[in-house]
Amino acid sequence: MSGHSKWATTKRHKAVIDAKRSSIFTKLGNNITIAARKGGDPELNFSLRMAIEKARSFNMPKENVERAVKRGTGELGGATVEELTYEGFGPAKAGFIIEVLTDNKNRAGAEIRHLLAKHGGALGASNSVSWNFNRLGVIRIAAENLQNISHDELELELIEAGADDILPKEEGLAVLTNIENLKNIKKLLDDKNIKTESAEIEYIAKDEKKLGDEDKEKVEQFIEALEENEDVSNYYTDVTL
Repeated sequence: MSGHSKWATTKRHKAVIDAKRSSIFTKLGNNITIAARKGGDPELNFSLRMAIEKARSFNMPKENVERAVKRGTGELGGATVEELTYEGFGPAKAGFIIEVLTDNKNRAGAEIRHLLAKHGGALGASNSVSWNFNRLGVIRIAAENLQNISHDELELELIEAGADDILPKEEGLAVLTNIENLKNIKKLLDDKNIKTESAEIEYIAKDEKKLGDEDKEKVEQFIEALEENEDVSNYYTDVTL
C-alpha cells in the first residue's frame, strides 16, 4: 500500500493475528525464505534481518523462523517459493501493485485475477500501474518510540545518513530514502536504540487519488480480500485511504 495506509494495515494485522495466525505466519515465513536465498546469516544479509525482525514483531515462534531460513538456504526440502508481481485496477479504478509469494504460481495468478474481477476491477499489463510509483526504502518509527528525542536533531542525522524525505505522521515518522541508503539509516536508528516499526522496500505513489466515501469503502473491502489471501505478501495502491 502507499505510505499513508501502511500504519493502519500493520495495526490491523496485529489485532487479528490470533484469528489468522497460520495465514500470517505463512506469509512471514515465505518472506524469510526468499530473503535467505542470498545467505542465511542475518548479520550479513540485511534483507533477511529485516524479514526476521518483521516476523518477530508478530511474535512468530523461533522454530518457524529457523525453518523458513533453512528452506531458503536449501537445507530443507519442500516446494519452491516464487516471487510474483501483478498490476491491476481495483474498485473505482484504483491502481494496485500486488506482490505474491507462492509455491503455485498458476493458482496465485488465477486467484488475483478472480479477486480483481469480483471487486469490479481487472488485471493490467506490465507498467499499467507501476509507472505512477517510485520504489523506495521506507522506515517507520512509531510515535511512542520517539519520546524524549529531539526531532530536529534526529532529522538532521537522518538527512546526513541519506534520507530523502521525512514525513511526520500522527502515528510517528516515515523516513523515505533510495534503496541503497536503507541499510545505513536503519543502522543509525539501531545505534541510537530507536525501535523501528518496519524497514522495507516499498512502492510509493507519485500521485494519489482521493475517493468519495462509497468508493473508499469498496477499495477497503478489496484490501481486506487481499489480506485474507495467503499468497499475497504485500500490496500498494495509489488512492488515499
